[in-house]
Order: sequence, then C-alpha cells, then structure tokens
Amino acid sequence: MQEIHRSTIQSRGTASPPLAPIDAALAARAVAMALPLIERAMRDPSFGDSGFLHIVVMDPQAVPGETAFEDAILHEHSVGDRAKWDADYAMYARGKARESWAAQADNPKGAVCLDGLVVGASGAFEPFDQAYAGTVAMCLRALARHRSS
Repeated sequence: MQEIHRSTIQSRGTASPPLAPIDAALAARAVAMALPLIERAMRDPSFGDSGFLHIVVMDPQAVPGETAFEDAILHEHSVGDRAKWDADYAMYARGKARESWAAQADNPKGAVCLDGLVVGASGAFEPFDQAYAGTVAMCLRALARHRSS
C-alpha cells in the first residue's frame, strides 16, 4: 500500500501533468463547481460581511508583458446583485489577479497561481478571498486534467 502512495504523490519541484487547453467555458464550469461552497460560506459574516464577491479567471496561455491584462481575462463572475455593491469588487478582484498573474505567484490578499492558473477574488475578508480563488483554481485544474485524460 505504501508503494502505491509513494508513486502517486507529487513531490515539490516536479512538473505537474500537462493540462488540456483551458477556455472560457471550462473556466465558467470551474466557477460553477465552486459556487455552492462559496455561496454557503458567504452567508456566514465571519468570512466576509459584504455579501458580494467577484471572481476573475486568467487565461493561462496569456503571457504577462506580451498580452494586455484585459485581453488575458478568460472569465469573470459576480456573486450578489452588482447594483447593491458597496465597493467595486470587480476592480479589486482584477487588481489582485493582475498582481498574481504578473508575478506568477500567490497574492495573500485574494489570488492564487496554481500551476500557472491564476484566479483572483474580492468581496470577502482577504484570507477567504484567497480561499475562494484557490477553490476555483483547484476545480479548473481538475477539469483540465480530466479533459486531457
């Protein structure tokens, strides 16, 4: 049993299996997979008291410095009625995603970079923005891996 686990666990520094091409439809599907968790968590004010969230998924094929940021946005999704927003959560989510995309690194204020998949979120408290972004990124990676198998 230990041999099986040893051979299936991915060590740090090793390359991840290749992902299938990621398009806007796959990004939207990843957001849809994560929404039940996100929407339920958003009902608890200890995770964020705005009641709103904006999610930005970047195109992993877009290269910072070669592609305009706006052109690199693959998918966006808002939770809650945007007409009732008390802040521009889309602007904040884009800003977090932009920083993470440019650096190809996590942004503890609310974005993740997972195997080149960058997702930013804003509307909750920052640790939960990052958790929600990470949830979407993990769903997107799983969908892309499943598509390529």
